[in-house]
Amino acid sequence: QLQKDLEEVKELLTHTTRKRVRDVLLAEKHKLELEIKNQPPPKPKDVAEEEKSSLGGYTVKINNYGWDQSDKFVKIYISLNGVQKLPAENVQVNFTERSFDLLVKNLNGKNYTMTFNNLLKPISVEGSSRKIKTDMVLVMCKKKREEKWDCLTQVEKESKEKEKAAYDTADPSEGLMNILKKMYAEGDDEMKRTINKAWVESREKQYKGDIPMDI
Repeated sequence: QLQKDLEEVKELLTHTTRKRVRDVLLAEKHKLELEIKNQPPPKPKDVAEEEKSSLGGYTVKINNYGWDQSDKFVKIYISLNGVQKLPAENVQVNFTERSFDLLVKNLNGKNYTMTFNNLLKPISVEGSSRKIKTDMVLVMCKKKREEKWDCLTQVEKESKEKEKAAYDTADPSEGLMNILKKMYAEGDDEMKRTINKAWVESREKQYKGDIPMDI
């Protein structure tokens, strides 16, 4: 559009004879030439289309993963079919000392994200990285201290401690009862029948005086 304006101004300059009009047109010509010069070069069509498509589709939150650890690294394995076919820049991981987030762009028309906040212990941002494998992304979190992690995040640790506290009571029979309740709630029909049978037999023994009544 600017180029067309410039051409029109040049055409008018060839016809004008009045100095004032000519000065105005020359000033406009100079202004248009500067604007055209300062414009960013247009992107090739294929690059523009690629950028557009890389942000297209909808975003899926990743919930499934596996993890293990060595003395120096915590390793998180995320399965994504065909991820190795993507350009490397489409798989991005940003690290902080206690978190990381993964973004995989334009994999089969979708974007995939995963975020871990409040990691159990600090990690080295500079020493952490990601590797793209066949149908998998491996996130390598470099430990700041070479020590064993019991879980990945602080939230998981607190959840485990609360669960342990529910069973680790001063009264052994109460702890056993809590375990049985959990097994019953989470068990299948066979498990529930087994627990019910054991419970009935236990009550019968109490009535017969075979075992103390407080158990």
